[in-house]
Amino acid sequence: MKRYISLILWIVLSASSVFAQKKQISLEDIWQTYAFFPQYVESFSSMNDGMHYSILENGEINQYAYESGEKTATLLGSNQLKDLNINGYQFSNDENKVLFSTDVEQIYRYSTQENNYIFNRADGKITPLSDGGKQRYATFSPQGDKVAFVRNNNLYIKDLNTQQENAITKDGKVNEIINGATDWVYEEEFAFDKAFFWSPDGSKIAFYRFDESKVKEFTMELYKNEVYPELVKFKYPKAGEENAKVTLHLYDLATQQIQKIDLGQYEYIPRVKWTNTTEFLSAITLNRHQNDLKLYLINTANNNAKVILNETSDTYIDITDDLTFLPDNKTFVWTSDKSGYNHLYTYNMDGKDENQITRGNWEVTKFYGVDDNNTLYFQVARTSPINREVYAYELKKNTLRQLPLKEGYNEAQFSKGMKYYINTHQEANQPPKVALYNMEGKELRVMVDNAALAEKLGEYDLGKKEFFTLPSPNGEDLNAWMIKPANFDANKKYPVLMFVYGGPSSQTVENTWDPFNDMWYQMLAQKGYIIVSVDNHGTGARGAKFKKMTYKELGKIEAEDQIAAAKQLSRRAYIDGSRIGIWGWSYGGYLSSLCMFKGKGVFKTGIAVAPVSNWKFYDSIYTERYMQTPQENSGYDENSPISHVDGLKGNYLLVHGTADDNVHFQNSVELVAALQKAGKQFDLMIYPNKNHGIYGGNTRLHLYQLMTDYLLENL
Repeated sequence: MKRYISLILWIVLSASSVFAQKKQISLEDIWQTYAFFPQYVESFSSMNDGMHYSILENGEINQYAYESGEKTATLLGSNQLKDLNINGYQFSNDENKVLFSTDVEQIYRYSTQENNYIFNRADGKITPLSDGGKQRYATFSPQGDKVAFVRNNNLYIKDLNTQQENAITKDGKVNEIINGATDWVYEEEFAFDKAFFWSPDGSKIAFYRFDESKVKEFTMELYKNEVYPELVKFKYPKAGEENAKVTLHLYDLATQQIQKIDLGQYEYIPRVKWTNTTEFLSAITLNRHQNDLKLYLINTANNNAKVILNETSDTYIDITDDLTFLPDNKTFVWTSDKSGYNHLYTYNMDGKDENQITRGNWEVTKFYGVDDNNTLYFQVARTSPINREVYAYELKKNTLRQLPLKEGYNEAQFSKGMKYYINTHQEANQPPKVALYNMEGKELRVMVDNAALAEKLGEYDLGKKEFFTLPSPNGEDLNAWMIKPANFDANKKYPVLMFVYGGPSSQTVENTWDPFNDMWYQMLAQKGYIIVSVDNHGTGARGAKFKKMTYKELGKIEAEDQIAAAKQLSRRAYIDGSRIGIWGWSYGGYLSSLCMFKGKGVFKTGIAVAPVSNWKFYDSIYTERYMQTPQENSGYDENSPISHVDGLKGNYLLVHGTADDNVHFQNSVELVAALQKAGKQFDLMIYPNKNHGIYGGNTRLHLYQLMTDYLLENL
């Protein structure tokens, strides 16, 4: 009888343990159903009163109150739109009109062209902006009575009162002259694409003109199941090659005259910004080495340009959007790492009376803006490079204070007038939380807590992402994280997959939530792998010396750091040193390749997705910022994976999209040729017509299934 009861008990306990078993992650969860993607506050626009914000949801533009979160109005409803689908929108300054886009076509990373419409809130009428073809960068004048836009490489103005449309420029031509928009390399590396700017009073427009007629073309083939592939040609200046000739111009609406602004000798104009008055325009220029920056103040009455700040460096100077002119029109805010760490400064309009606002062995990572009381708001990495805090500095009182937010990674968005801010708080092991705060730092309400996602994650067998440091070859500690299997046993030995990006100013080691790659790593951990990522020298938030140590020899120190980290890991009792792999994408693919070729067998398996194989194949602005030109620097070949293919030991998977306009497929073709010449066997996957992101349709799922299978078979 006792034996019978014991048997019953065993059956019950076994059944309950089965029902309590944790779920396993699938690639379909990650890349098909997006099961782990958290909720965020949708992209919103703060209203003029600073008390409300608008949001595009379900095809309508709705208004909500910051403090209560209640919907207070539908500003543009589906019944008014009829068959039009809104992709994006902007208000005129007085909020009486709405300009919205439809039928958006992506061009490059940021650039698009679309059909735009004007919604007049007073009479409820919706009218097309133009019937002459799709537009780019349509933007209201400050008074809301005109819209400027680019079409066919020319700049246009539409008068909304008279409905007259006029071309400001007429010499625009594909692959020769661009007015009011950027060329490929400015868009990619200086991170902007709209290249015209209304003056504060709407009487003038400053705009860029690119003469790229002498820039060499790059040609890509698109395979569309036709007998002959389609050839796509665009201007792409590679390292050491000729750039577009870029000039700054000023158009006066009253006289309809265009004046070219003389900015002396320069190679680039990475930023143009109006001051708070039409009287003065600012422009930043750089030399080709990007280590001599000049900030000009341009008097628009006579177009005289005066240098008010000149910053130089032994290496390079980063470009930001931090330049801010204060409401007094006498002072501007500037950021610089000239002290060794990126900090905030103020200057008067002559560039004198420098005042360093922040100081210390930590970095200002983002400048948010200034309120009417001259209080500056900004993000910093003060407690640790992996975290972010939000600070305020009161210029009048000369006081610095931290906004009372939870420790972790904080990212704030401020309302107009800075009455409120929405903070997104992240930690590596829990989904983000979004909350509304007033300017005293009091949390008013939680907007998104992702509690449902957190509960769902509890159903899965997940390991914890742990942060730690590893010593580098020069003795300096490198930040790292590790994900172990949830059922980790210190008496067992585990294979390790290292993830690397490692490019200048980047970070993979941050206290943030990632619903995609991190969940893939959790899936691999469920299959018995340990995942590690290390931020090598050259990465961000640790000061200029750490970041710029890789200058003129990209790849050398970074690969040495990653190889040394792998060796350090292999000494741990629970790690199988014969089964360490490494993978990366783009710059990470470049480094994973170097690590495989220079690691002398440290890595059993490597995966490189869309890698640079020699920096001479990459664009001028990015590459020369860190390497100068190939004509000046032998480091191009010395630190090219192509130069080290003889050292390949182990399994190597190379992946690339044939329509990659960024890191061209050429990089992998040249690498393949070198590997074949060296007699090295490897694996290759090509994604036809896919760009640098390798996505669309079933592509991303296919890619991660490929990499998963490759690791399971070879690591």
